[in-house]
Amino acid sequence: MSELASKKPQHAPGTLDGTDLAILAALVEDGRMTNAALAARVGVAESTCAYRVRALRRSGVIASVNARLNLGALGHPIHAIIKVRLGSHNREHVRNLYDKLVMVPGALTVLHVGGDDDFLLHVAVESPEKLRDLILEHVTIYPVVRQTETQLVFEVREGRGVLHP
Repeated sequence: MSELASKKPQHAPGTLDGTDLAILAALVEDGRMTNAALAARVGVAESTCAYRVRALRRSGVIASVNARLNLGALGHPIHAIIKVRLGSHNREHVRNLYDKLVMVPGALTVLHVGGDDDFLLHVAVESPEKLRDLILEHVTIYPVVRQTETQLVFEVREGRGVLHP
């Protein structure tokens, strides 16, 4: 097998090799790692590492690399999960509301879910008053919204993710 063939990553879901998974795990831990540091950590040549990272990006396995912000230091110490229940499940209503919820100021994550609730909106705000205003001015204003329930988040920790068994 040629050296190039042995370096070529596989892109089908579940078929990434150990080197690809090691690269992904290192980037999840530190997305700003240089290619040289990444290659040294994973134990491959820099050119191989750069090729694999490009291939992982092209295939969509690496969707983006983002900064994790300290929201408290930015003046948004209050986190909440807003459960949203709809009065209508018309596809157009659901899509339109989804598009609007992701634009809510302070929205961190919006999940369209099954079960009793239809959306879970994770937000960060400056104060309890801002949380109230966010709900009243950006969530309950839509006729399709039947009910909301707000849960305060006391602490957030990152999970192990899918790369660690």
